[in-house]
Amino acid sequence: MKNVFRVSILAMLSMLAISCGTTQTASEALVENEFRNDVYKEIVNDQAKFMEFMNVVHNSKEADSWLLKDHMQMMESGKVMEIMKANPEMQTKMKKMVQNKMESDPEMQMMMMNKMKAKMMEDPAMKETMMQNMHAEMKANPEKAEMMMDEMIQFLHENPAMMDKMRAKMSAHQAEMEKQQKADNKKKQ
Repeated sequence: MKNVFRVSILAMLSMLAISCGTTQTASEALVENEFRNDVYKEIVNDQAKFMEFMNVVHNSKEADSWLLKDHMQMMESGKVMEIMKANPEMQTKMKKMVQNKMESDPEMQMMMMNKMKAKMMEDPAMKETMMQNMHAEMKANPEKAEMMMDEMIQFLHENPAMMDKMRAKMSAHQAEMEKQQKADNKKKQ
């Protein structure tokens, strides 16, 4: 009986010593690549854990800025657009969210407009595509077209030099259209 008691005590002490020796901090455990990758996969593949992780990220200013920087790089590389093409519902939500943010934050609106303007100047094909998209959107949504025209008129009132350029361009365009109409009428007769 004494031997059984001694063996039990010895086993308990051994287990206690072994368990005390295997404790690691999170940073020590994450040094191991395989373990770290397993943790990442577990978080990414479980929506609840992922959302919990994102809450932790958003509560850290440093982590939140890293996330924003990564998001900007993804947008500039076109990866976000690829993801959005595969998920139209997300695309609609993102457009709505960005639009709401832009309407509520004039500083962000100005920053985005300046970025778009710079990109359009660099890439004429992008400029043409954006103009086509804008025209299609205006045709599909007359209320939005009306709002955009009001904003354009307000912009022109605030910038008299631009207003003069616009008037000159419209006069030239009007003269060209009248010429075209006369030519069309002569062809019909």
